Amino acid sequence: MVKVFPGSRNGRRDVEFFCPGAAADRVMLAGSFNDWEPELSVMTYDPRRGGHAVILPLAPGEYEYKFVRGDEWLADEGNPNFTANDFGTLNSVVKVI
Repeated sequence: MVKVFPGSRNGRRDVEFFCPGAAADRVMLAGSFNDWEPELSVMTYDPRRGGHAVILPLAPGEYEYKFVRGDEWLADEGNPNFTANDFGTLNSVVKVI
């Protein structure tokens, strides 16, 4: 799931990415906002919510992303917005206004 928070700081808005899963999982976030480098956005497990989350300050625009759990690159099942990629799979899409 993805949530764009209201208000902005320095022209950017906080965007929370959340991926349900077990505490033992290592989950990262890769997307057009970090050159598809998952190690740049390691997500933190939240036991109250039963998944991993990270908040990024993003400038207005449209971004594609995927969760990376182990060797799996996963589209965000909680986000109905997606686009096809060059690998024949889907990337999730978030629009920051």
